[in-house]
Amino acid sequence: MTVYFIGAGPGAADLITVRGQKLVERCPVCLYAGSLVPAEIVQSAPADARVMDTAPMHLDAIIGEIEKAHGLGQDVARVHSGDPSIYGATAEQMRRLDALGIDYEIVPGVPAFAGAAAKLKAELTLPEIAQTIIITRTGMKASAMPEHETLEVLGQSRATLAIHLSIRNLDYVRRTLKPFYGEDCPVVIAYRATWPDELYIRTTLAGMKEAVRQHKITRTALILVGRVFGEAHFRDSDLYNADYAHVLRNRGKKQARTGNADAARP
Repeated sequence: MTVYFIGAGPGAADLITVRGQKLVERCPVCLYAGSLVPAEIVQSAPADARVMDTAPMHLDAIIGEIEKAHGLGQDVARVHSGDPSIYGATAEQMRRLDALGIDYEIVPGVPAFAGAAAKLKAELTLPEIAQTIIITRTGMKASAMPEHETLEVLGQSRATLAIHLSIRNLDYVRRTLKPFYGEDCPVVIAYRATWPDELYIRTTLAGMKEAVRQHKITRTALILVGRVFGEAHFRDSDLYNADYAHVLRNRGKKQARTGNADAARP
């Protein structure tokens, strides 16, 4: 048997990958994070499948269910929100499975920051504005942040930030980022990105706390910070620049004779 760690995407039921959905549809056991995974996804499990919401379960109980399936030779769809590689708490599960000699595979999914960017119609990397995206969180009740990964350090990059699990820590976010980004820096609060009740609040570092208070948001929100949001003044990329030649395209007028193909952005 095999355990499939499946990224269900950020919220919309149709944002799970085809591979992930097919595995849910055929696995006789489905363990899913019910607080963040749409019910429609697991409703496609086989009629006789064992389907369990792991939100109220601890790690030992989850591994116990997997061991039970292993003993019966049953594949397991272990469904997580977003992409399993980002704040998925999958590493400790895989470590347990390694120790037990149970096979597993990873099926990637759409992360929340990508789902939010799509809804915002925003590119998170603009020429000469930002070419780096930092996915991070702040230290609160969960495990502490490594001292070299705090906002005091990461903020110096002035990169586009996708800050998870920090909607109740806005005073710290504003105070820490202000010297690097300025209080007028655009911020988007993405609440339940891509879910039916999604909400996107366009604000600034200075105004984000009040905006969040007015909408009474206390959880399930992503803080996006950066000059890319709403920035209309940036130069065109070289990717489609007629005067820029690369291995798949000659310069200028020669392009019409040789044809054009998208190439990796330099």
